[in-house]
Amino acid sequence: MSWKIVERKIGKAGNLKQRQKRQSEWDKKYDGNWMIGYVINDEFIFQEDALESIYYKSYQLHFENHPMDLKELIITAKKLENPHSKLTGGVDLQVPAIMNYLERNNLKLKGSEVVDIGTFGKRSHKISVRLSPLTIKVIGNPKMTLEKFWQEKKCLAIWEE
Repeated sequence: MSWKIVERKIGKAGNLKQRQKRQSEWDKKYDGNWMIGYVINDEFIFQEDALESIYYKSYQLHFENHPMDLKELIITAKKLENPHSKLTGGVDLQVPAIMNYLERNNLKLKGSEVVDIGTFGKRSHKISVRLSPLTIKVIGNPKMTLEKFWQEKKCLAIWEE
């Protein structure tokens, strides 16, 4: 028994309505027996687990390698937002990953500005782009960005007995 990859490069999650439509189609096609994830070291990893092992760890590595970005974020921001997620209803991964990093390291935002994390629309601050998943390098592959990995490597698997 194992997970078998049935679709690769399944693309962006989209807004809630788009996600629900795709998931409904997969439920019908695969009898509800599917999971989204990533193949890492030849093993299928659920997307929820990849949030920790890939998304969070990529931001952690970035902050370890770029402590001035972390310092600038802490002294500038009072709140973080993802304007793309906010506008489209898409899934926000970068703000939770950064906030998780701050919390785990007993750090707090001490600034006075709302800082957008990402490259969508008008950026609130220079650090918006530097902390975008389009800029952050994915852990284990410094030639690929976190966003590129997250979108291009995402796959759909079904459980085979």
